[in-house]
Amino acid sequence: MTTAAARPPALDPLDLLDLDDDLTAEERLVRDTVRDFVRKRVLPEIGDWFERGVFPKEIALELGALGLLGMHLEGYGCAGANASAYGVACRELEAADSGLRSFVSVQGSLAMFPIHAYGSQEQRQTWLPRMARGEAIGCFGLTEWDFGSEPAGMRTTARRDGGDYVLNGTKAWITNGGIADVAIVWAHTDSQNAAAADGSDVRGFVIPTSTRGFRAHNIERKISLRASVTSELNLEDCRVPASAMLPGVKGMRGPLSCLSEARYGIVWGALGAARTCYETALEYAKTRVQFGKPIAGFQLTQEKLVNMALELQKGQLLASKLGRLKDAHALSPLQVSIGKLNNVREALAICREARTILGASGVTLEYPIIRHMNNLESVLTYEGTSEIHTLILGQAITGIAAFS
Repeated sequence: MTTAAARPPALDPLDLLDLDDDLTAEERLVRDTVRDFVRKRVLPEIGDWFERGVFPKEIALELGALGLLGMHLEGYGCAGANASAYGVACRELEAADSGLRSFVSVQGSLAMFPIHAYGSQEQRQTWLPRMARGEAIGCFGLTEWDFGSEPAGMRTTARRDGGDYVLNGTKAWITNGGIADVAIVWAHTDSQNAAAADGSDVRGFVIPTSTRGFRAHNIERKISLRASVTSELNLEDCRVPASAMLPGVKGMRGPLSCLSEARYGIVWGALGAARTCYETALEYAKTRVQFGKPIAGFQLTQEKLVNMALELQKGQLLASKLGRLKDAHALSPLQVSIGKLNNVREALAICREARTILGASGVTLEYPIIRHMNNLESVLTYEGTSEIHTLILGQAITGIAAFS
């Protein structure tokens, strides 16, 4: 006697492999808390923020109240969450907008992390509790107009003068710069003013933005990351005490370790933007009727949706693996490069494919797709371009450096 085969369970179109089932209870709580905040606080207004080119500074306090700022750091008012919980938070924030996730990444991974990892006790106690609460905003001054992918070539200098350092130089494309209370600025410190080509003399400085000689002005006319503050920092005879220097690190290891922290958040965050675009395209395809039936019923549309869903799942598997490695203190910067290169590249491809399903409607801010597409063009570039991560991995695979 035969029995009818049991019907397989229905697939969740947003999580075909039920990967979120692998999250711990704490990680699910983070997911649900951030998703609820995004739904209630951000999504009703993000289109307007993007169109007007504004980032509401007051949202920093709200993010701080949720424990999201520096959440992966221990002590000093930080939540001490694990790497996967931080990744999930980045994913849910960027599902709203890359600018929102960028704010959290810069605050926690580029501004708070170096103070936490390399700062003095005085620097930690002065800044970290306030930054964790969102009462003080930080920025990270590494990139310059002529030195992005080659940061060791920076022109900014810090000259010792008695018990002080005097900084001169310009930093560009600095997220949060125009609203920051404190800047982590990296500069050459060679006493002969002959900057070391390998960046071995580079040091970081914790500089209150109210310091005389420090100025920031915002970079306008962007069509990407519009709901985010992007600035140029100018340091002209900016004098700070020697105690402003980060004592715990010297050379390019300092800023590069910060970038690795931020890149890890991007690995997860880009998937949030891609998921939103995929979900939008899926719902649109099921309701948009052409030739007598929803366009979701046509083979070409289904192929696009399936390809998007598969890349989302593969990207999530990669992010989850990196998260577990990070929690085990076994994650290398090379592995982070794999995640950043793959997930941002595939997320951007998903957003572009989703746009084709919406047709002309996909280029309006009535839907989130063109906003996410534009944002991801910046994400593709910052924290290491695709070309740089390709060459990093190429060198790891072949043993031959192709940078010069």
